[in-house]
Amino acid sequence: MTTITTRQIDSAAHDKLYRRLRMQIMHGEIPPGTPMTLRGLAKENGVSMTPVREALRRLVAEGALFLSASGRVTTPMLSNERIEELAALRALIEPELASRALPRAHMALIDRLTAINHANAEAVVKMDAIGYIRTNLEFHRTLYLRAQAPAILAVIETVWLQLGPTMSTYYASMQRNEPPRHHRLILAALRAGDDPGLRLAIRTDVTQGLRHLAQ
Repeated sequence: MTTITTRQIDSAAHDKLYRRLRMQIMHGEIPPGTPMTLRGLAKENGVSMTPVREALRRLVAEGALFLSASGRVTTPMLSNERIEELAALRALIEPELASRALPRAHMALIDRLTAINHANAEAVVKMDAIGYIRTNLEFHRTLYLRAQAPAILAVIETVWLQLGPTMSTYYASMQRNEPPRHHRLILAALRAGDDPGLRLAIRTDVTQGLRHLAQ
């Protein structure tokens, strides 16, 4: 008979909490500057403070949370300079991922991306900022997974994590009633096997909103 130890229970709780918080931050469900306390998160999630401490430690290491000199942990509040830096990273990395995915972009993938883009458009119509960010990232991640470059994808996910809270605030304030046209250009380039066109569409798509945000 296998005995489950307290350490194993804490490890499972830590991993579950880490993944939940990571997704919430990436999708902008937690506003910028929100304090993340051990006691509050432990009570909210029905766990001890040990798994909360480990989850927060991992998220701070990834740049998803900010740790002040006083030990206070919050979701990041980004300066214009930081936004421009992260936009530059997206412009460098994401076209490369898309280009690597292009040779493996079969019709089933393009159909899947088209369906995700429809969901993205619905979120825009409903003015659902979190839904928009979630489906937008799902669109990009689904394509980039075909690149079969997990190390590069892991790097760009840390950028998405840092941008999540700020992006949700930005999109929630926008009066947009149609999705970005660049997704359609991305899909057209995939269908045509057009690498330069795909790189340009990706680069424009991932930096356009961020440029407005940093103004």
